[in-house]
Amino acid sequence: MKFLDQAKIYVRSGDGGDGVVAFRREKYIEFGGPDGGDGGRGGNIYFRAVPNLNTLIDFRYTQHFRARKGGNGAGANRTGAGAQDVVIDVPVGTQIFDEDRETLLADMDEEGKTILLCRGGDGGLGNAHYKSSTNRAPRRADKGYPGEERWVWLRLKLLADVGLVGLPNAGKSTFLSVVSRAKPKIADYPFTTLHPQLGVVRQNANEEFVIADIPGLIEGASEGAGLGHRFLGHVERCAVLLHLVDGTDENYLENWKLIRRELEAYDPVLASKPEVLVLNKCDALLPEEVEERRAALEKTSGEKVHLMSGVSREGLPELLRLLQDRVNASRAEEWEEEEDDLVEIDDAPDDDYDGENDAAVEYD
Repeated sequence: MKFLDQAKIYVRSGDGGDGVVAFRREKYIEFGGPDGGDGGRGGNIYFRAVPNLNTLIDFRYTQHFRARKGGNGAGANRTGAGAQDVVIDVPVGTQIFDEDRETLLADMDEEGKTILLCRGGDGGLGNAHYKSSTNRAPRRADKGYPGEERWVWLRLKLLADVGLVGLPNAGKSTFLSVVSRAKPKIADYPFTTLHPQLGVVRQNANEEFVIADIPGLIEGASEGAGLGHRFLGHVERCAVLLHLVDGTDENYLENWKLIRRELEAYDPVLASKPEVLVLNKCDALLPEEVEERRAALEKTSGEKVHLMSGVSREGLPELLRLLQDRVNASRAEEWEEEEDDLVEIDDAPDDDYDGENDAAVEYD
């Protein structure tokens, strides 16, 4: 199945049903009066985040979603039937933008989250609604109110805990295939990864985290070179960035600076996320070369540099443990923020309560 993270769709809620003009005509009832019913409500358009989807491929083949019109009213004060709502399921992490692709309408970042995007039109009023003591035979009925329509853009941002960044051929796909059951394409040429990949790393029965691998960045990505910045949105929600630097490349220092410049050009908030810097492919270097390049990279970046080899798995257990600890700390902070937002309910009795209401009632 092809990965698709952007889609443009058309949504339209249903119009309201029409009210009707009708009069009660029965034998032996001389003045029956108006009894035209109101129209029914048009169908709403809802979006719902579901966990069993991970791509927007379904919206490539179905791009128009319309709700039905409400039923018309009828005589005997019968109201038209309300139309059925349309619920559009999207993957968790989907953002809904207006047609300008800048105005954010909704962020479906939680499982089960449901939002009303287009409200169905109300039904029109029948003539029974307008009867009064001075207007006993109204012949007025209203048309149903129109629904809402709009074009919207859907953009999927994968919900991952760790985001992999680096130049093409830095070893990101190899790392993902070693630590998880994901099977990305691996080859000795750049841009083997053309679409984001997800992998789940299980440390033990109680600890796991999700890694997102995106296509490699190159110089000028902010200006559209290569695949540009299109897929960087998938690592915006990550708790930590894992920056892999190819230790066998002679320009490893410039490569690190290049990636940092592209992250800053895309979003300073993303660039400010905690980063774990790793010198990869150390199995192809001599021990003295590894230490020399590690020291130079630490001096340039001002960060601690970890050593790793995805092929020989050197330094892999320590790195995974570090990432898991960072993810656990980030989750703990989120839980604390959610607890602070909760409103405490005071269950204490009222001050005016004196206990007299508990007295027994005596019957004669």
